[in-house]
Amino acid sequence: MQISEMKNIGLVNEKKLNEAGIMSAEELRQVGTEQAFLSVRHLVDDGACIHFLYGIEAAIQDIPKRELTERRKAELRQFFRNLNID
Repeated sequence: MQISEMKNIGLVNEKKLNEAGIMSAEELRQVGTEQAFLSVRHLVDDGACIHFLYGIEAAIQDIPKRELTERRKAELRQFFRNLNID
């Protein structure tokens, strides 16, 4: 399955993930949300935002982004905040 066929991930974000070396939905699931995000952020788009992070997680869970649990969103927000500490 192509990444863009997953929920929440369009062609633009599929291209970013591909450029970071993640070529399929299965690879994205294996790599996981945080590592996929880090790969894109370090190799392709240093401005990748928290909404992209949420989108990856929701795609892996196969749910609309708005259905992420508050607990998981809080975990992802903390992960994102930690990236921005200099």
